[in-house]
Amino acid sequence: MARPSKQRRICAQPSCARFFPEGGCALPAVYMTLDEYEAIRLIDHLNMNQEQCAAQLGVARATAQAIYAAARAKLARCLIEGRELRIEGGDIMLCQKQEDCARCGGRSRMRNGRNTIMKIAVTYDNGQIYQHFGHCAQFKLYEIEGGKVVATKILDAAGSGHSLLAGFLMMNGVDDLICGGIGGGAQNALRGFGIRIHGGVQGDADAAVEALLGGTLEASDAPNCSHHDSHHGADHVCGEHGCHGEEHECHCH
Repeated sequence: MARPSKQRRICAQPSCARFFPEGGCALPAVYMTLDEYEAIRLIDHLNMNQEQCAAQLGVARATAQAIYAAARAKLARCLIEGRELRIEGGDIMLCQKQEDCARCGGRSRMRNGRNTIMKIAVTYDNGQIYQHFGHCAQFKLYEIEGGKVVATKILDAAGSGHSLLAGFLMMNGVDDLICGGIGGGAQNALRGFGIRIHGGVQGDADAAVEALLGGTLEASDAPNCSHHDSHHGADHVCGEHGCHGEEHECHCH
């Protein structure tokens, strides 16, 4: 007996489900299923890897890979042959606000019948805010309920690099990030996941979270860090010695 197909989880129906080539086309339309569309959204639009995509869809990695490959093939047919694209159907279920959801991050999860929990992550190093997002090895995660910290834990980052760290925070349901220097690419990736950024912050991590909750946190609107090891040795950390010099080009703070 064939194994039953497992439903694929999607966050929402696409806002536009039909695409037409200019001038029209006599060839039959190409039909893309909703789970195939979701795989394109997660991997090509949100820059997830296939493992993260599989977790979001609720399927095995090999299944996610097959879904993504089928979706890309259909996009290619539409582009090369000038066919209409229609997005519909598929064995799917809509997101029920699970904690690992890539779109809502579980932000609507309930406790005792009420929407309560938000999560704040801080780039972390021995109690202090680590000053280079792309090289951060640990984050401190704060769960907030009723405007107060109710739980904390230390997360070991899954790797280095802006896109990997952004995806790591998304998979942990983070709503807000407090950090020091952070490049433009990382900012774009985080905002694509709906994570609010409070950059250019220094000092004690716990105090910064309390300041954010109290509305007094001083953060930069453009906390860019432009050097990315090209101007410094591998051991350099933004916010140390040279970063405070008037002629230094690192705009971390």
